[in-house]
Amino acid sequence: MKVIEYLEGHYTTQEEPFGVVYKWSPERVVVECKCGARPVLTASMTICGGCGLDHARTARQELNGSREMTVDKVLHPWRYAKERGGAALPF
Repeated sequence: MKVIEYLEGHYTTQEEPFGVVYKWSPERVVVECKCGARPVLTASMTICGGCGLDHARTARQELNGSREMTVDKVLHPWRYAKERGGAALPF
């Protein structure tokens, strides 16, 4: 098995008339399985759809090994939303 791409967890924002909606996209890793399939693995989805092989160990190693953002920034991005012109929470 070979790791193809790592995608960090992040929030996407959608402007609404009375505020901002934050949608969470968990971190995930794209791998190339022995069967040739390229499943997208997350912390909760680790099985290849092509052959049924469980890639839990690889998913854990890849997803837990790279943490550039602090946990607070990942879980509470609205606290760091400086582009909103002073609308960010101070804590």
